[in-house]
Amino acid sequence: MRYFFSIQKKLHLTLLLVFFLLGFLPLANAQEFAACREQFYRGSTPEIEKKALKRASYPLCFNGFAVMYSGVSYTPLWSAEYLTPQRLKQAKTLNRKNDFHEEDRIPERYRSYLSDYARSGYDRGHMAPNGDMATRTQQHDSFSLANMVPQSPKNNQEVWRNLEEATRALVSKQQKAAYVVTGPAFLKGELKQVGRVLVPTHVYKVVYFPELGIASAYFAPNNESGEVDVVSVQELEDTIGINLVPEMPSSIKAKRIMLPLNARQASKSIQSWASQSRAGHGKAEHGAEASHENHSNHGSSSHGNSHQNGEPSWVATIIEMIKQQLLDLLASLLRGKG
Repeated sequence: MRYFFSIQKKLHLTLLLVFFLLGFLPLANAQEFAACREQFYRGSTPEIEKKALKRASYPLCFNGFAVMYSGVSYTPLWSAEYLTPQRLKQAKTLNRKNDFHEEDRIPERYRSYLSDYARSGYDRGHMAPNGDMATRTQQHDSFSLANMVPQSPKNNQEVWRNLEEATRALVSKQQKAAYVVTGPAFLKGELKQVGRVLVPTHVYKVVYFPELGIASAYFAPNNESGEVDVVSVQELEDTIGINLVPEMPSSIKAKRIMLPLNARQASKSIQSWASQSRAGHGKAEHGAEASHENHSNHGSSSHGNSHQNGEPSWVATIIEMIKQQLLDLLASLLRGKG
C-alpha cells in the first residue's frame, strides 16, 4: 500500500513537472534556436519528416553553426552554417588546433564518447568544418562530437576535404554569402556501428546562394570509392526525409547546378556553373567533372514553403523534444521504489 501511495505521489509530482516543462522548455529551446537564426535561410530550420529521426533529437546552437543532434544515431542529423566572404577571409588566418571533445549539453545516455571512435578505423568527420570557423571559439565548438560522424578515411581526408574547400572557394570567388547544410544519411541496409555510434552510408552538403538564385547538393557514399554525386536539393531531400531549406523556392530546389568538386574548379564564373543547370542528378569520380546526363527527376513533390498554420519550423521539434523528455522523466520516476 505504501508503495502505491509513493507511486501516486510521484505521478502528482510528474504532472507538476509536466506543466513546468511545457511552460519552460519551449522558451528555452526557442531561445536556443533564436541564437542560431542567422545560420538558416530566412531563420527557418530544417524539418525532419521521418518519424524515426525525430526521437531523442537535441537542437544545439554553437558559435558559428547550428546542429540537430540525434540520440538514436549518436551523430548530428544536420549542421547548418551561414558562410560569408568576410567570415572565410578571417578563417584563413587561423591554424588548425585539434580539440575533439564530448558534448556535455547532451544527456549521458544519448551522448557520443571519444572512446566510441577509438581504434574504429573511421575518422571523426566534421559536418560543419573547422576550416569555416573564423574565431578560436568557433573552432573549439566545431570539434564537439555532436558535430561529428564516423567517416571513411578517404571520404573524409580526400573527397570531403576537397568539397569543403570548393564550397569556401565558391563563396570567396563570387563574393556572395551562402547557406550550407551538411549531414549524414542512413539509407536502407545493414548499418555499421563504432561503439554505439551509427556509421552513415552517405554524407551530403547543400550549398545555396540566395542572391544568385542557385543551389545544389553534394552526395557521397561514405566509403573508400572516391565517388561523389551532384544532385538537386529536391532529390536529396526526398532521399533522406529531411526538408533541409524549407524557405527555398521549389523551382530552385528542382534544378541541379554542376557544383565544382575542388577549389581549382571553383575559380570559374558562376555563370559557367549555372549554365550546367538541369533537373535530376549527376555522378562523378572525385576530382573530375561529372559527365552523366540526367537520369531521373524526383522533384515532382516540393517541400518548399511548407510551414503549416504559419508555425515556425522549430515548433514541431520542440514538441517532440518535450514528449521524449517527459517519457524519460516518467520512466525514471516509476522505476523508483519506497
